[in-house]
Amino acid sequence: TVSLSISSGQALELLLSFWPRTLTFNRMKTTTCSLLIIISLLQLMIPVNTEETLDSIMKKLKEALRDGGNRPSTVTHTFSCTSVKALGNLASCPAGMIATGCSCGFACGSWNVQNENVCHCLCPIIDWTLARCCQLS
Repeated sequence: TVSLSISSGQALELLLSFWPRTLTFNRMKTTTCSLLIIISLLQLMIPVNTEETLDSIMKKLKEALRDGGNRPSTVTHTFSCTSVKALGNLASCPAGMIATGCSCGFACGSWNVQNENVCHCLCPIIDWTLARCCQLS
């Protein structure tokens, strides 16, 4: 009887000898290794600010919003809106107001705003058009 013993290193070498070593395979290995090295270097280059935590940023944001930049505004603004309904495919907003949305009859969902204050429904058959008009005063 003949006995044959192979070490694990010899077994690995034997296995790798059957693995096809093509030019493409070697390029892929090189490219993959290069990408891993570049990504690792980029991560080291990214600055990390350990002093700023999410809690401290939220605290500063709340203070800024609460204080209003340390200058309380003496001017108050009101936002008012109204709806204007018209027969046909056009609905115009009153002077000084702008169209913020439109609605059209016969379930038409195709419309546009012209000159910032006119709703224009684009479907061929329209019985009414509604414009939502708003102003900041």
